[in-house]
Amino acid sequence: MQPNYQKTWHCCYWGAALQALAINLAPLFFVTLQNEFHISFEQIGRLVLVTFLVQLAVDFLSVYIVSRWGYRLSLVLAHAFTSVGLFLFGVLPRVLADAYVGMTIAVFIYSIGAGLLEVLISPMANSLPSDRKAEALTFVHSFYPLGQVLTIVLTTLAVRHIGEQYWWLIFMVWSVFPFINLVRGLRVPLPETLTQTANNGRFRQLLKSPTFWVMLLLMMAAGASELAMAQWASTFAEKGLNIDKMWGDLLGPLLFAVFMGLGRFCYGKSCSSVSLRWLLCGCAALAVACYAVAVFVPIPLIALIGCAICGLAVSLMWPVTLSFCAEHFPGGDTAMFSVLALAGDLGCALGPWLTGLVSDTVQQRFLLNAADGLKAGLAVAMVFPLLLFFTLLFFKPSFRKTPL
Repeated sequence: MQPNYQKTWHCCYWGAALQALAINLAPLFFVTLQNEFHISFEQIGRLVLVTFLVQLAVDFLSVYIVSRWGYRLSLVLAHAFTSVGLFLFGVLPRVLADAYVGMTIAVFIYSIGAGLLEVLISPMANSLPSDRKAEALTFVHSFYPLGQVLTIVLTTLAVRHIGEQYWWLIFMVWSVFPFINLVRGLRVPLPETLTQTANNGRFRQLLKSPTFWVMLLLMMAAGASELAMAQWASTFAEKGLNIDKMWGDLLGPLLFAVFMGLGRFCYGKSCSSVSLRWLLCGCAALAVACYAVAVFVPIPLIALIGCAICGLAVSLMWPVTLSFCAEHFPGGDTAMFSVLALAGDLGCALGPWLTGLVSDTVQQRFLLNAADGLKAGLAVAMVFPLLLFFTLLFFKPSFRKTPL
């Protein structure tokens, strides 16, 4: 008798939402942290860089971790690190002599959890019984923007009612939710395929394929395109467009997350017949247009609309690239998803960090204000959706499946 995997699906859904919580909570307080602890744009960008460099390391080590500790224990550890890291972000900057060191330690810890969640959730969902793998995987990934929306809305309401000065308490309260899903993960049934160790022969076969290396480039560009805007949208609204924090968060990163969720939810609920390659091309072209509107249109409301619709543009980049690769290489295991996640996280690290670095450099070298510096940083980040578009445009893949 086949196990009932409904609770396992729910664990996947909320695991994706908790990954969004870990990645997107701190950016809501970038301006608050700047004002309280006097840190620069580059230091903020470095925190984002640390987040995804740690996730890169976790991606690299995940096959060993899962084969050594098992899938269930790895799932428990993912939630435990996420919970502890968020709690410490509320504690360490206020008790250590160097607040930035405290932030970095906390980011390091919860990034381990976020990295494990990312690596575990996709193959876990892909292994569950489903007649429409691409749509099911995209639907799971739609819970990432749902988690982002809940994080932004509830955090904004909390700031509104208790004040920005209690940002540390908000982090501590949020740390409870990963623990709740940890308890759920102790009991859900897992498919037998998840207990199998990675096949090194299949992994070497993957690395010999030029198509797989193109997939890695696509994942890197997809991650950078999404996170460069997502991580800086709140700060851009406040400092770049001079909008009040509450309205800036609601009209910038919140609408970004809403549109991203709608894109994934609608695709996940429909059996789309559109070629995955051309679907990604359209997403990349729309993302370029959205970046251009946010950077070059001088009307704040229109610029914010550009930020928001960018969420729709990037919504399918990550999950559809995963599906694109899984379609071409059926039988890909945790190792394949880990390497794809590694490439995506490399983009997630480079995109926001490069945006912050360019913003600081332009601002200091040309004596510009913060608004113009941020616009310059986002203009440079436009190279990532352009890279995605032209790679897909000139990439002529063989759609013959390559069994592993």
